[in-house]
Amino acid sequence: MTTSATVDVAGLRRLLESDAAPRLIDVRTPGEFDGAHIPGSYNVPLDLLREHRGELRRHLDEEVVLICRSGQRAAQAGQALAAAGLPHLRVLDGGIGAWLAEGAPVRRGRPRWDLERQVRLVAGLLVLTAVLVSTVVPGAKWAAAFVGAGLTFAGLTGTCALGMLLAKLPHNRGPRTTVEAVVAALSRDRG
Repeated sequence: MTTSATVDVAGLRRLLESDAAPRLIDVRTPGEFDGAHIPGSYNVPLDLLREHRGELRRHLDEEVVLICRSGQRAAQAGQALAAAGLPHLRVLDGGIGAWLAEGAPVRRGRPRWDLERQVRLVAGLLVLTAVLVSTVVPGAKWAAAFVGAGLTFAGLTGTCALGMLLAKLPHNRGPRTTVEAVVAALSRDRG
């Protein structure tokens, strides 16, 4: 399996009400997860999941639904887990954004801006500053071009260096997530 199937919000709500409810794995950063998440979901940031997919696979033998902000990181997580041999993967179509838009239940923590919004703000400020500075220092326009090239690369590849950098800032970090803590929670909650 190279791609994960999707499930919409209504379908996931039905699955959660069934006798065989899936495990919910939220691959957003701890800060994003802390801001709002689906009750009962486990936070396994994408980088942690990729690094420990084999170990996590041993603790995820039932249906799994992967969640992120919009579905892109969850699809990447699905590919990583599928490569580790995990069957029955689904991605929440539209991610937590769709879940919130439907008014489905969430647990809320400290509110934070989404990383995508932070990227837009920082990239916009960098371009604006470079353009304004270029009226005095003509070479500054290349800083704006560099930001534009980075955003183009991010759009084409689905990876964003600026987003990864912003995710590491203290404001965006929530409680630290370790593979040991995730495995312990998965083992404790099994059954």
